Amino acid sequence: MTDRQVTVGVLHPGSMGAAVAACALGHGSRVLWCPQGRSDATAARAKRFGLTAVPSLGELVAQADVVLSLCPPAAAEDVAREVAGLCFTGLYVEANAISPQRAARIAQLLGGTARAVVDGAVVGSPPVGTKRPRLYLSGPADEVGLVERLFAGTAVSTHVLGEEIGQASALKMSYTAHQKTSRVLAALSYGLAREHDVDQALLDVAGQRTGSYLTETDYIGKTASRGWRWGPELEEAADAMAAVGLPDGLLRSAASTLSRWDDAKGTKLSADKALDELLRAEAELSSRHAEPERPEESGRRIS
Repeated sequence: MTDRQVTVGVLHPGSMGAAVAACALGHGSRVLWCPQGRSDATAARAKRFGLTAVPSLGELVAQADVVLSLCPPAAAEDVAREVAGLCFTGLYVEANAISPQRAARIAQLLGGTARAVVDGAVVGSPPVGTKRPRLYLSGPADEVGLVERLFAGTAVSTHVLGEEIGQASALKMSYTAHQKTSRVLAALSYGLAREHDVDQALLDVAGQRTGSYLTETDYIGKTASRGWRWGPELEEAADAMAAVGLPDGLLRSAASTLSRWDDAKGTKLSADKALDELLRAEAELSSRHAEPERPEESGRRIS
């Protein structure tokens, strides 16, 4: 099988999956996707990136030499189980934001039929315009080499970590644990300062530090809109921490905070609007679990 004959099937092509998979088109590969159960927005995205629709997942699995899984982390194992049930015999690239333990389980799930499983992790934004994400890989050397060749010279740069399934996922979880939790903490810190009218003073203090997330208030709205996806990623990172005996409570708390922005999915919000949404969600949650306070006992201002 030459590189130009490779057929790639991408599962659940979201903004990242569609753009990453489309990069393989530059080497003459076909990239397939299945519209069953997918939204009109997904169909429009797939068409924009030049992906070829097939009528069923079974047809995709039958035609694909390589299946690339890039879906919400909570669905990764179920998606792999479905592909395994269709007796996929090619190379499965598990590129979701999941724990090393889940990556190993998925490799075991597919081990009975798939030729091989490669563990992958995407770090960065979708490869659109000037964006150039990195795809970290671990797994059997020959199979990893095939994935490298698929993306050679494209906006997706590949980096090999080793031959152990779980190494790429471990890197992703390590990065996720810091980057996403830091964004949540920055939002909460700014929110506290805003509620006491010292937000500008906080920005002045943070501005004395190089590269502080606290100065990037525009990102609070982005954090809110991505909470539906980031929360499950942080749960995966927490699982990875717990598996090696490290405390996982901080990451689970950050994931819980992100879940309170569920209504903001995909919505562009200002920092103030995002924090208002968070305060509203917190107030609703508190009202379900505690007796309501009398007005004179509560000093909290919800704007």
